[in-house]
Amino acid sequence: MQHFTDEFIQAIPKTDLHVHLDGSLRISTLIDLAARAGISLPATDEAGLRKLIFKDSYRNLEEYLAGFAYTTAVLRSRDALYRVAYELFMDNAAEGVRYIEVRFAPQLLMSEQLSFQQVMEAVDQGLRDARDELNRHKPRDEPEYDYGIIACAMRFFTADFSPYYRDYSRMHEFSSPTEIISGASLELAKAVVQLRAHTSIQIVGFDLAGAEYGYPASDHQASYELVEKGFLHKTVHAGEAFGPESIFQAVTKLQADRIGHGLHLFDTNLIHSSHEQDPETYVTELVNYIANRRITVEVCLTSNMQTTPDLKTLADHSFRRMLEQKLSVTLCTDNRLVSNTSICKEYRLALDNFPISPHDLKNIIAYGFKRSFYYHPYPQKRAWVRSVLNYYDQLAEKFGIKE
Repeated sequence: MQHFTDEFIQAIPKTDLHVHLDGSLRISTLIDLAARAGISLPATDEAGLRKLIFKDSYRNLEEYLAGFAYTTAVLRSRDALYRVAYELFMDNAAEGVRYIEVRFAPQLLMSEQLSFQQVMEAVDQGLRDARDELNRHKPRDEPEYDYGIIACAMRFFTADFSPYYRDYSRMHEFSSPTEIISGASLELAKAVVQLRAHTSIQIVGFDLAGAEYGYPASDHQASYELVEKGFLHKTVHAGEAFGPESIFQAVTKLQADRIGHGLHLFDTNLIHSSHEQDPETYVTELVNYIANRRITVEVCLTSNMQTTPDLKTLADHSFRRMLEQKLSVTLCTDNRLVSNTSICKEYRLALDNFPISPHDLKNIIAYGFKRSFYYHPYPQKRAWVRSVLNYYDQLAEKFGIKE
């Protein structure tokens, strides 16, 4: 196996298709925004926040998610959203990332002072200004930078999650919790389709995030049918905290183009319902279904290690079996702040812990660009992907990497 240097990893063009805006602030920005908004944090310095909230390891998913209460609180203004989006793009570009798809739940950030459209406009403008600035100054022979925005519906929420959810829950007091959650999801789908059709905001996809166990994807089928009619792409958090059946629902009920995480794809012990096939056959057929349709898995190694106590070593991660089964996979950060990671760190982890050949690495890079939800017309995407892969080949030759 060839050794891939840090310099090579840094230089090659990359994507991050699964990165949460509210989980990827600079910690210095979080501190500054909290001070400006009068929001109290558990600590007012980086070392303190790293010790108390944003750790290298967590006891469980609940502890991992605790920091989002603070990040979403500071993001409920146009200036904050613009700044964080701009900085996120710049931070990624500094690592050789040419394309990002930033995702977040707009309904967590809306308030009486901030409408859905204003939230989306602020994030789009921050990403757009960063992209345009970088493209103005990039060498002519390098591929362009670009971005997309993915709106997340929530599998689960309560009234105290945000001002929007508080008002929505109060207005539907005679609906069941499931009806309230499904209804809010459908409202988001309607808003996303309308904004995509009538503005230049680069909304490219729809996602389902949040608590997976006990909150099935099928509750959001109407939302996904609506966004499909609006010609939006679809991804779903699935197989992160639940088993193969969750992934099955995502790709059959919601017709997902990509799967977020997919960690438990191969875990037959997490199948809870009875099926005509035995568990092994069920998983084999599901894997083949995903492979044949090139449904891409957005793999987040560090995040999975932090939120899955049963995963003792990275070598045990299902990414190994995904590679063996020749699945379409792309490496992502999930949450740069909460997981204390970067895209270069994720590639370093993958290359150090799994048997990835130069051919495999190029495929992983290519999948990120080819299976992106690129905003512009398909002929333009084809030319852009070709420019990216040509640039990758030039760098591979420069660094002596041979397939």
